[in-house]
Amino acid sequence: MEGLLLALGLVVIIVYLWYVSLVKKRNAGREALSGIDVQIKKRSNLVPNILKIAQKFMDHEKALLTDITELRAQAIKSYDANDAAEIREHLAVAEQLNTKMGQLMINVEAYPELKSDNTMLQAMQTYNEVEAHISAARRFYNAAVTELNNAVEIFPGSIIASMASIKIMPFYEADEASKGPIDAADFLK
Repeated sequence: MEGLLLALGLVVIIVYLWYVSLVKKRNAGREALSGIDVQIKKRSNLVPNILKIAQKFMDHEKALLTDITELRAQAIKSYDANDAAEIREHLAVAEQLNTKMGQLMINVEAYPELKSDNTMLQAMQTYNEVEAHISAARRFYNAAVTELNNAVEIFPGSIIASMASIKIMPFYEADEASKGPIDAADFLK
C-alpha cells in the first residue's frame, strides 16, 4: 500500500512539473508575441511621420500612402492572444504593412528632393532600425512557439495540454509576395 501511494505521488509530481513546463512555454510564446507587438507599435508610431514628410513630395503616390495608413490602423488593433486565427491575422497585417512600407522606401528613390531631405533620411534610418528589431522579435517568437508546440504535440505533453487547455500557437510566416523571386530590373527603372 505504501509503495502504491509513493508511486501515485511520484506520478502526480511528474504531471504537475510537466504542466508547469507547458505553462512556462506558453507564457514565453506570449512574451515573444508581445515583443513583436512592441516593435510594431514603434513602427506604427513612426509611420505617420514618414507619411507626413513623404506627402509633401509624393503627389502621385496617394494610393500607396492611403494603403499604409489603413494597414497601420489595422496593425495597432487589439486581438486575442489566445486565438491562433487572430494571431495569424495580426501577423499577416503587420507583414502587409511591412511590404507597403518597403514599396514606399523604394518609391522615395524616385524623388531626389525627398531622398536628400534630412528629416526623411533620419526617419528612414530609424525605420530600418525598427525593422531590424521586428525581425529579431519574430525570430525569438518562432523559437518560443517551436518549444511550446513541441511540448504540446509530443506525448505525454499532449494529454496534459489538452486537460489544461494549452494550445499550439501559430508561427510567424512571411507573406506570399515576400517568398517570390525578386527581379532586380524592377528596381533599376
